[in-house]
Amino acid sequence: MDNEKIKHMLLDICETDLDFTVTMTGKESKRVNGLYKPDTHEILLHNKNFKTDNQLVYTAVHEYTHHLITAERRALAGDKVPPANARVHTQAFWTKFHELLETAEQKGYYVLGLENAPELQQLTQEIQKNYLEKNGVLMQEFGKLLAKAHTLCEAANIRYEDYLDRILRLPRTSARDITRVGIIPVNPAVGFDNMKMIASLKKPEDRTAAEQQLLSGKAPDTVRSLMKRKASGEEDPKIKLEKEKQRLSKTIAQLTQRLEFVEESLANM
Repeated sequence: MDNEKIKHMLLDICETDLDFTVTMTGKESKRVNGLYKPDTHEILLHNKNFKTDNQLVYTAVHEYTHHLITAERRALAGDKVPPANARVHTQAFWTKFHELLETAEQKGYYVLGLENAPELQQLTQEIQKNYLEKNGVLMQEFGKLLAKAHTLCEAANIRYEDYLDRILRLPRTSARDITRVGIIPVNPAVGFDNMKMIASLKKPEDRTAAEQQLLSGKAPDTVRSLMKRKASGEEDPKIKLEKEKQRLSKTIAQLTQRLEFVEESLANM
């Protein structure tokens, strides 16, 4: 593949009005496989890092995701670009990246290729069945025991929080998540971390939908984002920014007031 073919592929996966360039550097890098420059809209690919075009496509889609998110932000904020220290690998990034990767698979540009690695495929089945699923079952049982312990603590007039802190030495947030998993039925095949996410959803139909998406191969970040979008009713981006502006204005006002107090206290010392 050459630079133009890679760019054509990316545009076929998802079109954008914001122009960009793709450059294979002809170099090898131990630090990164690729890089996106938001100020010049350049995608740099260290192609000497890759053994196959498939590996190159994965990185190209990753860097292109940065470009598409930059385009979305510019559309909302004019020509302003995110500050250099802004976190770029957010949940929104991973959600979009996995969506683009799925499109790349559907169009035949990219394949995960697990079927071509029989030993890895067998190991994957062992991990899923004997570790992820078994751990999920174990944590369900653990959650039921914690719920019972809570009841017994109340019967014995023992503070459950103190029991968690000093007897089990279990963080309260962990105990809450584990107990919820023990109470709300979730398929343990999705693994404990995903079980926690599903169990936190209020509506049974949302839990069922999230579980089915995970079992069908959706990435956890994608499922979590879809559930958030559904819960917010696909909130308009402008409304979201206005809400964020209100929160930031309130925070700035509080910090300004605190700064004035500190400066006055220092002046009086």
